[in-house]
Amino acid sequence: MVRYTGPRIRVIRRLGLLPGLTKKGPKNRTKTPGHHGKLIFTKTKRSSLSDDYKDRLLEKQKLRFNYGVTEKQLVSYYKRAKNTKGSTGTILLELLEARLDCIVYRLGFASTIPAARQLVNHGHIKVNNKLVTIPSFICEKGDIISIREKISSKNLITANFKFQQEKRTLIQRRMERVNLTRSRFHSLLPSHLEIETESLNGKFLTPVKRKDVLLRINELKVVEYYSR
Repeated sequence: MVRYTGPRIRVIRRLGLLPGLTKKGPKNRTKTPGHHGKLIFTKTKRSSLSDDYKDRLLEKQKLRFNYGVTEKQLVSYYKRAKNTKGSTGTILLELLEARLDCIVYRLGFASTIPAARQLVNHGHIKVNNKLVTIPSFICEKGDIISIREKISSKNLITANFKFQQEKRTLIQRRMERVNLTRSRFHSLLPSHLEIETESLNGKFLTPVKRKDVLLRINELKVVEYYSR
C-alpha cells in the first residue's frame, strides 16, 4: 500500500485531529466525508464491521496517517516492537517518534511531518554531521540533528523555526498566566529533544515519553489489531 497523498481534511474528519498530518481542522466536525455527510457516531444497519474491530482499525489508521507511513512499514515497526522487551504499544510509539522526519517536525524545523519528510528528501538535514536523505531513518540516543551548510537550507529552516519559536513563546506565556504546567500543544518542544536556538542543532536525548506523544491514540487497540 502506497503512502497517502490525497485530501488531508477528509482524513481528519474521519479519524479526528492528526497534528503530524496537518494543522488544519475540519469546518464541520459533526459529519464524515461524503457529498451529504452523516453523523460520525451514528450506527447504521448496513455496517459490515463489528464495533470492536472498527475501533481497532481506526486506531491503526491514526498511526498510519499521522506519521505518514505505509501499511508495510507499520507492520515492520510492530514486529520490531513485539520482539523487543517491554510494552509493545509503547515501543511502537517510540519507534515512530524516533523517525528522522518526525524528529525534524518536533524540533520545529517544519510545520508538519510531510513537510519535514520533504526537507529530509531534498538533502537539507544532517545526522551526526552526515547527510541523511531517508525520512524513515531511526535516530538513537545522543544523535545530533543539524542543517546542511547551504544558504538555501539555513534560510528555509530558520524561517520555519522562527515561526515555531514565536508560537512557543506565546503559548508558554499563556500557560504561565493560568498556572498550567503540562501541555499537549504541538508547537512546544518535547522533553526527549533539545535544541540550540543559535546554531539550530537538535539532540535526541531519550526515547519519547508517553505523555509527550501528541497524537491521541490507544496503542493497545493497534497491538490487538495486528495480533488478531
